[in-house]
Amino acid sequence: MHKPRPGLIFQLLLRASRVQKKRAVLTVASIAWGSFSLLLLLAFGEGLRISVTTGTFGMGRDLAILWPGTTSLTWQGLPAGRPILPRIEDIPLLRERIPNLDEVTGEIHRSGVTANNDDNTNTVRVKGVTYGYGRIRNHIPAPGGRFINPLDEKLRRRVAFLGDKVAKELFGEEDPVGEPILLDTVPYTVIGVMMHKVQISAYGGMDEDHITIPITTFKAQFGTDQLGMIVVKPDQPQQMGLVLEELHKILGVKYGFDPKDERVFGIWDTVDSFRDMTNTLIGIQLFLGIIGALTLIIGGIGVANIMYAVIKERTREIGVKMALGARRRWITGPIVLESLLYALLGGAVGLIMAVVAVILLGQLPTEGNEALELLGKPTLSLSIGMASAAILGLIGFMAGFFPARRAASINPAETLRYE
Repeated sequence: MHKPRPGLIFQLLLRASRVQKKRAVLTVASIAWGSFSLLLLLAFGEGLRISVTTGTFGMGRDLAILWPGTTSLTWQGLPAGRPILPRIEDIPLLRERIPNLDEVTGEIHRSGVTANNDDNTNTVRVKGVTYGYGRIRNHIPAPGGRFINPLDEKLRRRVAFLGDKVAKELFGEEDPVGEPILLDTVPYTVIGVMMHKVQISAYGGMDEDHITIPITTFKAQFGTDQLGMIVVKPDQPQQMGLVLEELHKILGVKYGFDPKDERVFGIWDTVDSFRDMTNTLIGIQLFLGIIGALTLIIGGIGVANIMYAVIKERTREIGVKMALGARRRWITGPIVLESLLYALLGGAVGLIMAVVAVILLGQLPTEGNEALELLGKPTLSLSIGMASAAILGLIGFMAGFFPARRAASINPAETLRYE
């Protein structure tokens, strides 16, 4: 039994590659363009996925936002249609009794509050929140500042945390930390400014436009302790259903409603919405990948055509080799290898073009342009590289396999009559 001789196969490959030089160059160019299109489309899809995911998590990750509603079921003699109004005091109760809980916070808000310092005046939305709010809602303070802490809440301190847009409108480029502001003529001290973040999910407006104060201070100034929102974060996303069920049970006992009443609270479960959004983004990436792959297949057809042309021109030579005892793999090996070489050369050129394009596009300024910020910067990743390599390899193999099969099926006797 004869062993394979790779050296002989590569020698035949080099001889075959000298045939149809111009067509080979055009074929490599078409593969390069197809590879470039595929990589760039996938890079844009990956950039969009990263941007949308980052913007979605700008509000916080794995949260449920609940707002009070009215009962729709009778319960222990109590009629339906009763408003349920949770209060500030319910937050420590929920924090203590709900299992599998990372954090629960309360929020009260008021729009149309006048905020001013010595130089500027603005109308803003003010939120009173409990101390865990900043961590789960991504209110990250810029260097030199801080968010509201438990002592601020306990002592009802008049301290304010500014959204970055509000801070710029009131103080310009100056550092506002430690500076006084007035909220409806009541003096506060700025303790921090939120770092700028990309945010596409929100309720009641974007966080950059808000001023946040301790919830107890909010009650003292505006005279209300009824929560406008309850924000819940489980310790694991899959525990969200259990956490919400326990919340309904605990408040159902206190306020007298059926824990299974779905109208008591409006609920925005971001775990479910993010899952739906992820599926949508995967669909977009697959769509872009299919478009790029179809462009690349055109180059693959060019490879197949040139391999058929090579076989046609070398039919008599192949017949003589087979008549002299050449093995099938000596005939098919160079053909498959040549098609793979065209695919790899074109893929390498396309990869270089895509990397250069991604670097140049990454230099474009996006700040202040919401459309470009949402689209994100095109990004090449390992998964994109692996997907492109797999598609290239498959196209290169298929483009060489069928011509190679035809070459191996040639009858040596018939090739002597071939012109």
